[in-house]
Amino acid sequence: MSVAPSRRGGGLVLTGRNTVDIGVDLSGLDDLLQEWGDAVEGATRPAAQAAAQVLYDRVETNVAAIGYVTGNLRQSIYQAFSATHSSDGIATYHISWNHKKAPHGHLLENGHWQRYAVRITEDGWRTLVRPEKQGTKKPGRRASQAEKDAYYVPRPGGPVYIPGKAFLRRASVVAPQATHAAREVLLAAIAEVSNG
Repeated sequence: MSVAPSRRGGGLVLTGRNTVDIGVDLSGLDDLLQEWGDAVEGATRPAAQAAAQVLYDRVETNVAAIGYVTGNLRQSIYQAFSATHSSDGIATYHISWNHKKAPHGHLLENGHWQRYAVRITEDGWRTLVRPEKQGTKKPGRRASQAEKDAYYVPRPGGPVYIPGKAFLRRASVVAPQATHAAREVLLAAIAEVSNG
């Protein structure tokens, strides 16, 4: 998820590789920014960060509401300024989870089919392996379904769909508050310029 108030783009854009795009209309602020020009250009990044912080806090709240086994997902949530996706008048922040620390994040966000029996250990969820396959190399991600079925223990009762929790996408409900936070920062910059 990215947050980018734009002087030129007419809105706050939230986007990301693993999320839904959310557009928040800041067109009224664009008129103010045109009026004040470069004097408040420097407020773009603080405004984007204020909006990003609101969204980041909601993502953390959503993850906490899911509960946790190891806490890896909770610890992997981040927000980061993206210099490569920013330019004059545009400041972009990415909000997501670290996929190496919490590779299961996409399963929670989007839902998944659970085909195999699992158990919870102190290290997290573990898929059960057939006794005769213990100590052998596990099938790769692109292995055929037959190879995986021969390696893992099938779930009793057959596969079941586990619905997603959408901890990242559901953060879009605070888009109005994120817009307000960005607006407050920009208005404070305008007030400072007009008083200075």
